[in-house]
Amino acid sequence: MTNINDIAKRAGVSVSTVSRVLNNHKYVSNEKRAVVQKVIDEMNYTPNKNAIDLIRGETRMIGVIIPYNNNQAFDQMLHGVLNKSIEKDYSITVLPTKYNKDKEIDYLSMLKNKLLDGIIITSRSNDWETIIPYTNYGSVISCEFTDHPEIGCAYIDRYASYLDAFQYLKDKGHSKVAFTTVRGMESMSTRQLIAAYKEVFGELQYEFYLSDCSRFEDGYDVGKKLLSLKTRPTAIYANGDEVAGGMYQYAQSINIRVPDDLAILGQENQPIGVGMGITSVDHQLIKVGEQAFDLVINKSRQKIQIPYKIIERSSIKVLT
Repeated sequence: MTNINDIAKRAGVSVSTVSRVLNNHKYVSNEKRAVVQKVIDEMNYTPNKNAIDLIRGETRMIGVIIPYNNNQAFDQMLHGVLNKSIEKDYSITVLPTKYNKDKEIDYLSMLKNKLLDGIIITSRSNDWETIIPYTNYGSVISCEFTDHPEIGCAYIDRYASYLDAFQYLKDKGHSKVAFTTVRGMESMSTRQLIAAYKEVFGELQYEFYLSDCSRFEDGYDVGKKLLSLKTRPTAIYANGDEVAGGMYQYAQSINIRVPDDLAILGQENQPIGVGMGITSVDHQLIKVGEQAFDLVINKSRQKIQIPYKIIERSSIKVLT
């Protein structure tokens, strides 16, 4: 099997010169580069990627820890990471966890074993004290805020966005407001959402909060539950535009008019929300993913906040 020494001998150059050509090093004359490349082509030589990675001291591979796909929030963050990776010529490895703590640690151990240059965590199951030691082996970037100095982060102020969303509905005249989440109280986002609700509306009615919602079908089922209550909500804040779309369709099926009889507020500005005219809280998660990528390849520990915005459409009007 041809190796780098064979290439050097046949081309009449040093092994280090061949190494520089393979790694696109600029300090090689065009004449020598052409000679070495000609021999590489003639001998049909394919370099060992692991060996080159060791020489360079990097893999140009970034891991993205993601609980699961087919979720608008995580898919948008991953989309942002992929956008930047193509620009910068990095490879991305998607690391799904389903919030399994042991699986998450296995992925973080890939930094220690030099299989990755860095890891972006879109959402975590382990506490930061468990994660921080792995920053000794590579860059770890979070897509949620953390004040730990070892961890850089690209994040949105979720609590502020939830406050603004509920206040927006209140300003439109709504006091009977329901909402949905993906996860239960184990999720920081869920706890922040409930705290924001209580700050704006006071005590939470238990039946006005439903979890385990992530798909259009979940929204349809939740709409059925909420709109069959004796005292039904006049507005619903869905944790995604797909979920909101399911609610919208169910409301229409029982002749509840949106926005006259029911206001629906979605999240993440998805195409279905645009098509159905659903007002949405856009956390700009593609930008979060893009910024997280920049942080991880630059080994930065900065804390970068991405702004959110409420995009108004026809699914909400002033309650009369």
